[in-house]
Amino acid sequence: MKKRLLACPTAIISSLALAGCGLVPGQDGGTRTVTVWLMKGSASDEFLKRFTTTYEQENPGVRLEIVIQEWTGIGKKVTAALASEDAPDVIEVGNTQVAQYAETDLLYDLTLESVRDLGREEWLPGLAEPGSIDGSQFGIPWYAANRVVIYRKDLFQRAGVEEPPKTREQWIEDIEKINGTGAQGIYLAGQDWYTLSGFIWDEGGELAVEKNGEWTGALHTPAALKGMDFYQTLQSLGSGPKDADEENPPQAEVFAKGDVAQIIATPGAAAAIQEHNPSMASRLGFFPIPGKTAGRPGAVFTGGSDLVVPVNAGERAAAIDVVSALAGEEWQTDLARTMHYVPNKTSLASVVEGDEATAAMAAGAARGRATPNSPKWADVEADNPIKPYMTAVLRGEDPETAARRASQAITEALSG
Repeated sequence: MKKRLLACPTAIISSLALAGCGLVPGQDGGTRTVTVWLMKGSASDEFLKRFTTTYEQENPGVRLEIVIQEWTGIGKKVTAALASEDAPDVIEVGNTQVAQYAETDLLYDLTLESVRDLGREEWLPGLAEPGSIDGSQFGIPWYAANRVVIYRKDLFQRAGVEEPPKTREQWIEDIEKINGTGAQGIYLAGQDWYTLSGFIWDEGGELAVEKNGEWTGALHTPAALKGMDFYQTLQSLGSGPKDADEENPPQAEVFAKGDVAQIIATPGAAAAIQEHNPSMASRLGFFPIPGKTAGRPGAVFTGGSDLVVPVNAGERAAAIDVVSALAGEEWQTDLARTMHYVPNKTSLASVVEGDEATAAMAAGAARGRATPNSPKWADVEADNPIKPYMTAVLRGEDPETAARRASQAITEALSG
């Protein structure tokens, strides 16, 4: 993979320091345009207006051109843009997509900036790890979101459960109490593999592992099987289908019908619940997925976005400065509060403390992970063998036999 090529011996991203490299925006009296591709829905129009106005006022030689892209078909579009001579200067990409773009050798290596200027040591692991390829940081964490438990406060109270559980053991006990009242303690679909991933990571297992550049499936390892065993226990306490995921039927609609006490979902599902049943608005609460001990929430899959800079960016120095601003404390705080996201650093979790749902996400995100950092992981998800594996176990097949079959399918997909 290509390493960075510096235009002058020392790469400093401030405008003043860049004067020696001939990269100062507007140093010749003109204005440099930095083109930024962001994804639809990632930031509100109001946030983007605030950021653009403030940034341009503070950097009078720069004009920001924000271009909103659709998620559908974005992979091919970004790949083509990276290979062009007219690449955008900054691109927002999904955190799990960084590896496939880095494989092209057309992303700029931002390791220096991440260590020196951007507080890399405090980044959420679920954003930082997928942005790092072979020790080089190509993706700069922007924002995160992850699953929490959405629950009915009134159904908890009716069962005598006074506060959300902090451990797996207490969680199971509470669900059984709620089931005893005639309500459904939890609704968990049989193929919710993102939730399963968290339980596997809690046990020290992995979905796949890499050795000497070769990836192999790891669902059959003892630790991963322990994660599946807990999932099976939890899923058996509700009526979720064994052969479908959380969108079939949509679990928010099931929850809205009124007798389900808990689902595992991103907080955004609360809006769908209230749309189907407005009376739920005052009854909903949120807490992190419990872990094995009270002091550590459960591991979760972290979704979200990283920011990358193409090698062919025409305004690379200014692009890096824009990325630094978006990833910095001021605009991370603004974005988190505006969009109800988890900010990119664990040290910023306090900025969302007044928001119950986002605070619950932030607590879990501190132990968040991403899918295996292989450029071919999308091939696994395209015909996901984890889902039928889960269904097979829930229907009574020997877990290790089913897991070995799924691990082999993962290995073949990552080796293709």
